[in-house]
Amino acid sequence: MQIVKAEVTPVELSLRKPVQMAGTPMIERVTAVFVRLETRQGQSAWGCTVAHPGLTGEKPEAVVRACRECASLAPDLHPTNIEYSLTELAYHVKGSESALCAFDLAFHDLLGLAADMPVYRILGGYRDRIQTSATIPIVPVEESVEIARSRASLGYRMLKIKGGLDPEEDVHRVQAIHQALPSHILRLDADGGYSIQEALDIARALKGQLEMLEQPTSPMDLAGLSQVTKSSPVPILADQSVTGPASALDLAASRAANGMSIKLATCGGLRCARQIDAIARAARLATMISCFIEPALLIAAGLSLALSSPNVRYGDLDGYIDLTNDPSKPGFRFEDGWLIASDVPGLGYSVELG
Repeated sequence: MQIVKAEVTPVELSLRKPVQMAGTPMIERVTAVFVRLETRQGQSAWGCTVAHPGLTGEKPEAVVRACRECASLAPDLHPTNIEYSLTELAYHVKGSESALCAFDLAFHDLLGLAADMPVYRILGGYRDRIQTSATIPIVPVEESVEIARSRASLGYRMLKIKGGLDPEEDVHRVQAIHQALPSHILRLDADGGYSIQEALDIARALKGQLEMLEQPTSPMDLAGLSQVTKSSPVPILADQSVTGPASALDLAASRAANGMSIKLATCGGLRCARQIDAIARAARLATMISCFIEPALLIAAGLSLALSSPNVRYGDLDGYIDLTNDPSKPGFRFEDGWLIASDVPGLGYSVELG
């Protein structure tokens, strides 16, 4: 098997409605970059990534440029020697984990096609389904409840409520959603927007109503996060504090959280994500496989990771549901709050680029 062509296609994806999150301007669209690898035998494998300064911290033009550099190198790399190939690409695109993610996914997809196996089975195959949450953006209380009811009507049984701008309002929003949907599992994600005291006050006010509080304080302040974790009655997950294996090791060593959230586009794809999960597992910390606003193909890759490891306790893989022009379609199924893998070779998806 030999790669003979690598194509890079950026696509601007639009949201049905703008989304408000702490720490970033209103989000109306994101840039996705799709990569297609073609082999001499006629096989096509796909990967993708996303770029948005407020989400991933990378500008789209820089990610596209890095992807095109990787594309020029891909034909000289053996598609099934993943460790060597991705190490070579990582060396050439230092500073762009998003670009590395796109090629990491494409190489894993090609490996699955070559082996005639789903990627989640190649990675470990621990399970074939996992529950996922649906996200409620930062909106007023009544609208939060309305969106929560809408997500519940689609079958979601877990809801992740975005917060971090107004702690008192966030408490009211969580309480109102809990009252409206008392059997639903609720998570609150502050995106680093609270002070230490605000985080502890919220955790105490919402004890018994929250499954977890995600990234309550600044991602750069592990000491502050650790202080919250030690005193909080609600489990604390680190998100933006985890950018790769080195940061995961620091977090595990300091016991700064009860678990870690892993996003493929942040850490560079499945290869590095598995290293983070291994660190968390050794430290007896739970992992959550999460996402940005991103195409179904990237969600399928995150699902492959989530299904591969017994240490993955939480799923947060809904980033594709509000995109209006996603050229990728999932091969997995969504049933009553669960994402269920298909047993097709590779990552499981279809892509239609005009």
